[in-house]
Amino acid sequence: MSRRSGILEFAVLGLLRESPMHGYELRKRLNTSLGIFRAFSYGTLYPCLKTLVASGWLIEEPGSAPEDAVAASLAGRRAKIVYRLTADGKEHFEELLSHTGPDTWEDEHFAARFAFFGQTEREVRMRVLEGRRSRLEERLEKMRASLSRTRERLDDYTLELQRHGMESVEREVRWLNELIESERAGRDQRRSPDAAQQDISGDAGGLPRHRGTTPPDPSEDIAK
Repeated sequence: MSRRSGILEFAVLGLLRESPMHGYELRKRLNTSLGIFRAFSYGTLYPCLKTLVASGWLIEEPGSAPEDAVAASLAGRRAKIVYRLTADGKEHFEELLSHTGPDTWEDEHFAARFAFFGQTEREVRMRVLEGRRSRLEERLEKMRASLSRTRERLDDYTLELQRHGMESVEREVRWLNELIESERAGRDQRRSPDAAQQDISGDAGGLPRHRGTTPPDPSEDIAK
């Protein structure tokens, strides 16, 4: 299984955990809610769905409106199939949510994981965020070293491109620092009996309501 197909399977399972959907709805949610899939097609989605059905993690059901199925039949079109998460599929998704290995720190996988942080345990979120920060700090150090070695050989435009890439990574590191501090503050608040009632989001919380939750676009890091 390729890394991208694995990310897609994870995202599909996560969206179907929220509610059953048909293929069109899934593709729309993947494109709008998870920007990393904005360029993907039905030719990518449906093989993924078939694989998940064959694995026993999804089941296919006919559309809920019988008249729609009749109309589709008369028009020579297939009725829409609704995909529903099975109990095994839910268990499998929860196992994936608990994973905090190095692949969860990479650009695309991290963006998909972050989209489902509301369903993720606080300690797992912390490990993923700290791992992502560590990975970006390593990347930033390499970029600085490379720029230091090649600065004299670069023209002004190439130099600006390198600086832009570094600023993108620096911005995400600052964003991660804020998230990590928010998670730590939420954990400390949850441990305090006086603050327990104020933490209305429990283990699924952590972000202050005034902050956005959209990760910086990894595509801005054009100088990896």
